[in-house]
Amino acid sequence: MINKLLQSSGFKRIAIFVLIAIVLYAMRSMINLILLTFIFTFLMDRLVQFIEKKIPLNRRLIVIVSYACIVGLFSYGLVMYLPMIAGEITALIKQLTAFYTSKHDNIVLSYVMSRLEEIQISSYLEQGFTFLIKNITDISKITLQVLMALLLSLFCLLEKPRLIEFTKKFRTSKISSIYVEIEYFAHKFVGTFGKVIEAQLIIALVNCILTTISLWLLDFPQLGGLSIMIFVLGLIPVAGVIISLIPLVIIAYSIGGIMKVLYVGIAIAIIHGIETYILNPNLMSSKTNLPVFYTFIVLIFSEHFLGVWGLIIGIPIFVFLLDVLDVTDSKKVL
Repeated sequence: MINKLLQSSGFKRIAIFVLIAIVLYAMRSMINLILLTFIFTFLMDRLVQFIEKKIPLNRRLIVIVSYACIVGLFSYGLVMYLPMIAGEITALIKQLTAFYTSKHDNIVLSYVMSRLEEIQISSYLEQGFTFLIKNITDISKITLQVLMALLLSLFCLLEKPRLIEFTKKFRTSKISSIYVEIEYFAHKFVGTFGKVIEAQLIIALVNCILTTISLWLLDFPQLGGLSIMIFVLGLIPVAGVIISLIPLVIIAYSIGGIMKVLYVGIAIAIIHGIETYILNPNLMSSKTNLPVFYTFIVLIFSEHFLGVWGLIIGIPIFVFLLDVLDVTDSKKVL
């Protein structure tokens, strides 16, 4: 029985999955580079495939032009708008700090602020600022990792046919049994993790555009900083909307009182409705639209074990595990 168990495909698959998890844990110091390389490669490959269908050009030429355009636009935006956005974020932080430290006539608001003071919210803010300062000081390291990931993804896409052909040789090698299982997990991973990340990115982008337009119509200040905050938080499923609503409500109250808060609430509710009933059903299958309770539990645990990355990739990883366990069907994920 023990020999049959050890030789069974199920046991072998589980053992290889555990081995992959151990290897990734051992390489946790490189996890940023690994994740960024995969995300850039997957998204750029989807973009290249889309362009290939529309314009019949050489694939390598499309890859090079696509990367050149993306890097060029990113560099231009960084040089032209980074100082302005940095100034807006600084002004936004000062505005939120001033609101928090000032006294309020509204009884409900005064009670809420006193409760926040009791739970020492200032200590959490201090920890947040410390985290931001640490990341700013590590900006050169982060930039290097992004550049390395872009370079690796570029080489991967330039030699994609040759890379696939070379990798298939392992199927007839002495480690063919291991390769077959790794190939199985790789297909599952791309079919769920990659496409859920793509869906999250599209939803966050649409949410950012619609929210920024709404805030512009409501005469909000510091739109550049707010739009970046909304986009980044939009990558966090469900919780991102709630987290981003807190500073928006504070700013709305400080510039226009309760009526402005009401308008912001209506605008966010409409945008969230578009996201829930239009974007999510078209970008994800019904089985990947997890219950809110599951979403929050996954986000809490993934943030604990993976940090900030866990908030973004926690749900895609969970959906991948569901697919491996045949709880969901990756073919239903577009």
